[in-house]
Amino acid sequence: MGAAAEMLGVSPSFLRALGTAKLIEPKRSSGGHRRYSRYQLRLAARARELVDQGTPVEAACRIIILEDQLAEALRINEARMTGE
Repeated sequence: MGAAAEMLGVSPSFLRALGTAKLIEPKRSSGGHRRYSRYQLRLAARARELVDQGTPVEAACRIIILEDQLAEALRINEARMTGE
């Protein structure tokens, strides 16, 4: 967790808050350390951008979830349109 926090320029408590808000749920190593995927790190970086702009953490997480859902819906729609 410390390495991920340092890489993103955030505190470990910020990453824990993202986990509490269900934005990211890291895997655990056998030693109990949190392991973040690249995708999760991208989400955390986006959350940091929003929080730096003054958005509360919980709202930032909701925005990111909605952005992700919209991107997936657009991808599915595009696949259907080109597959027809």
